[in-house]
Amino acid sequence: MNAKGLAMKTRITELLNIKYPIIQGGMMWVGTADMAAAVSNAGGLGMVTALTMPTPEALSKEIARCREMTDKPFGVNLTIYPTINPPPYDEYMDAIIESGVKVLETAGNSPKDFIAKPKAANMITIHKCVSVRHALSAQRHGVDVISIDGFECAGHPGEEDIGGLVLIPAAVKQLSVPVIASGGIGDGQGLAAALVLGAEGVNMGTRFCATAEAPIHDDIKQALVNATEHDTRLIFRTLNNTARVLKNDISDKVVAMEHREGGVDFAEIRPLVAGKRGQAALASGHINDGIVTAGQVVGLIDDIPTCAELLDRMVADCKERLSIASSWMQ
Repeated sequence: MNAKGLAMKTRITELLNIKYPIIQGGMMWVGTADMAAAVSNAGGLGMVTALTMPTPEALSKEIARCREMTDKPFGVNLTIYPTINPPPYDEYMDAIIESGVKVLETAGNSPKDFIAKPKAANMITIHKCVSVRHALSAQRHGVDVISIDGFECAGHPGEEDIGGLVLIPAAVKQLSVPVIASGGIGDGQGLAAALVLGAEGVNMGTRFCATAEAPIHDDIKQALVNATEHDTRLIFRTLNNTARVLKNDISDKVVAMEHREGGVDFAEIRPLVAGKRGQAALASGHINDGIVTAGQVVGLIDDIPTCAELLDRMVADCKERLSIASSWMQ
């Protein structure tokens, strides 16, 4: 089944002016103009990841490059974390606004301290949360959309370990703004499930890494295809900064160090988990050379389609699954 002639209408598609309510997550080292444009051209909303660019000036150029590859809407992700040596977040935000981007996805810190600028620029703001209480706080501070991230997700799922089957409807029940379901979604069945649970769109990261256009080595893509739902690891658990990544030599070593008697300080594992090391692994295809972020959805990834093939298939399969489920009602 294919989605030729199909479109979807939710508050998310109307707000973002997109054909399908499918959003590409902000992925470090992967969210380039090439990735974002491919998703947007396929009918979803692509995201350029701001901090993948080394400077605000480089981000401005990447946004311009994305505009050369698509005339469809796309957004920019800016994740803000408290760190010892933080990047110039204000300058990145200014670059995004000055580039005329219409959609901003934020994550990490509460948006209360940085929401004013994008709101003043009439940007649509999406904030990613891992708990309902954080989502309610973000809504109070004026964000337009909440992306709720379940425990299955790649990256940082928080410390409460609530899966999407509970977290999505819990968020929908208490929020008035539209909700995007994130974590564990990679096919039409997942899209259908998210809609039935009350979400009005989905966010995918890992699934988009295993597409033809993803700017990573083919061997990494194949590793995602080969992986099962058992092949992710939770690292940094003992440091209260849990992250879900692909099971490989590096993540195995980190987990072993965390569970040894006396535990581990982050300074000890920093060389293993350095971002530049993970970036190099994505580029070289050497899966065991660095941390590779991935969610449990790897267990549902069987091929490496184009973004257009993936989105069309998802929408068609979603329609089919919803139709089958409806037919069971007597």
